[in-house]
Amino acid sequence: MGLKVTALMVAAFALIASAESLRASPVGLWLSKDGGKLRIVACGGGLCGFVAGTSPPNDPATGRPFTDKNNPDPAKRNRPLIGVRTLSLRPDGAGRWSGSLYNDDDGRTYSGRLIELGPTRIRIEGCALAIMCGGEEVTRIE
Repeated sequence: MGLKVTALMVAAFALIASAESLRASPVGLWLSKDGGKLRIVACGGGLCGFVAGTSPPNDPATGRPFTDKNNPDPAKRNRPLIGVRTLSLRPDGAGRWSGSLYNDDDGRTYSGRLIELGPTRIRIEGCALAIMCGGEEVTRIE
């Protein structure tokens, strides 16, 4: 009888472990619907995200790589957009992260969250004034 209980416990732990492995870490390279790329890395007990690529790679207006031209700090407006930190998140429960999102389209920082949808998909959402929210799903490419 003791062996049956032990076997059941081992099977239960294996099932739990395999269910957890279905949710991969959000650390990696992600592709947005507009072709932009986001690199998410572990940092300080949370997650940080950085612009890893733009589509198209150059600003059509200048023919040069995109810059952080909408940044509220004039000293940062000429820095290359690739490498700009856009996410700063902390764990907020199973498969959820919350913190701040920098939107290079308008140069503003919003409260936001990341929701793990599976090993190859996450949703990133941002809110202004906690009532106007939007977001998009991105797909893992690495």
